[in-house]
Amino acid sequence: MGDVMLSIATNIKEIAGVDRENIPYDILTSTEPLVLKGLVADWPIVAAGKTSLKAATDYIRQFYSGATVTTFCAQKEAKGRLFYNQDFSGFDYDLVDANLHPVLDQIELQAEQQEPLTFYVGSTVVDHFMPGFRPLNDINTGDFNPMVSIWMCNQSRVAAHCDLPDNIACSVVGRRRFTLFPPDQIDNLYMGPLDVTPAGRPISVVDFHQPNFEKFPKFKTAIANAMIAELEPGDAIFIPSMWWHHVESLEAFNVLVNYWWKKTPAYMGTPANVLDHALMTIRNLPPEQKKIWQKQFEYYVFENTEESVAHIPTAARGTLGEMNEELARKLRAKLINALNR
Repeated sequence: MGDVMLSIATNIKEIAGVDRENIPYDILTSTEPLVLKGLVADWPIVAAGKTSLKAATDYIRQFYSGATVTTFCAQKEAKGRLFYNQDFSGFDYDLVDANLHPVLDQIELQAEQQEPLTFYVGSTVVDHFMPGFRPLNDINTGDFNPMVSIWMCNQSRVAAHCDLPDNIACSVVGRRRFTLFPPDQIDNLYMGPLDVTPAGRPISVVDFHQPNFEKFPKFKTAIANAMIAELEPGDAIFIPSMWWHHVESLEAFNVLVNYWWKKTPAYMGTPANVLDHALMTIRNLPPEQKKIWQKQFEYYVFENTEESVAHIPTAARGTLGEMNEELARKLRAKLINALNR
């Protein structure tokens, strides 16, 4: 990463001695990122990774179910940066559905190259692809029911993006560097397209290793608000919902296991769908109408209070009432009917 980023970014607060079987609730619900030093240092996969690259790949292979994994494959010119092509019509890598064994073979082979090709196995559900792994390598997130994924790669860089779920990411083989920004830094990160994205979320188009401040001047403000953490094997990081994070995998072989969960019921759906609908229906309204709808959203959504509906009998509040699964189902049906006209 560029010297500018490393010298200015604030280190993320570290907490040591957290019990992976009893992670405190205030950590799981934090609104700030936290480094959990040594949280999974006693996992067998961590010990294997510290032994050798081959020991780590052998450990993973013994659990592999044989299911196809999606792999990002980039040429050496990409230098590990998984990004767009020149005109943003596609990407600088190929997506290949493959058996995991030859992918691990390639990662082992590339470890001997000065300019390696990049192989990156993205979010892969552990219980499906590696049954038997979690009983030996796991944490307890209490009442939250996380989706648990594994990520494997050689040296690579994933552009800054954000995710709706809260996240505990455990670096189990190799070192990883996380650079985080608060959600309000969206103006300063120069986000790419919403439609064509590497993994479903828009990414910053700034090259963190060589930031072009003439083209992206507001990125200097983002740097001033950046937080950075370099994780050793066995360390973990808590990333709150919607925090931007840029991730670098620094070794010839890197493995990360992460836990994603939402604090809201599944029936509430995803706010990204609302954004898509707003882009279609509100963005291009005349300015005076946009201001009216901004006020409507503030009144009904962002600043809603009991006072705003107190004049309506509880039984008559309908969609203004307390949200539950039945009401969400009715709203969803109403939206489907409206969109299908």
